[in-house]
Amino acid sequence: MSNKQKKNKGISVQDLIGIRCFSDYGIKTNFGELLFYIVTPTNISVLSHTSIDEKIRELMLVLSAVPDLEITCTDSAELFEDNKSYLSDRMASEESPKIKEMLKQDIRFLDQIQLEMATARHFMFVARCKGMNPHQVFERANSINKIISEQGFDCHRMSKSE
Repeated sequence: MSNKQKKNKGISVQDLIGIRCFSDYGIKTNFGELLFYIVTPTNISVLSHTSIDEKIRELMLVLSAVPDLEITCTDSAELFEDNKSYLSDRMASEESPKIKEMLKQDIRFLDQIQLEMATARHFMFVARCKGMNPHQVFERANSINKIISEQGFDCHRMSKSE
């Protein structure tokens, strides 16, 4: 084990990436507050070339109006292992063949959902607010939301639960 690994052992992921806590508008970090806007993706495979060019232009306008806006794409993450483990344990203790078959179907269903979710993507705009008080962050959050929406993107600022 290297010295760096020993030094970092016991440090949480939040500490390593500098997350302090949730705020009313986003996530507070050691480097300012982050605001997250989830964007409903557009299926460009069904759009004409003109429509795609327009979407690109709209994105350029958003990035021109908010030049420090960051874009991120993440895979959907749903964990089904605890549920599948519970169902397997339940199946092992079950005596009824009909109930066992239903539990097997539930496990197959969870496997199918997990496979489908692995290919789901979430697109987000991320804005950093450095050195701002909560009122300024609130105003910036609303301003950015308005700019993004005015350019035709279906989005909303993510809530704590999201």
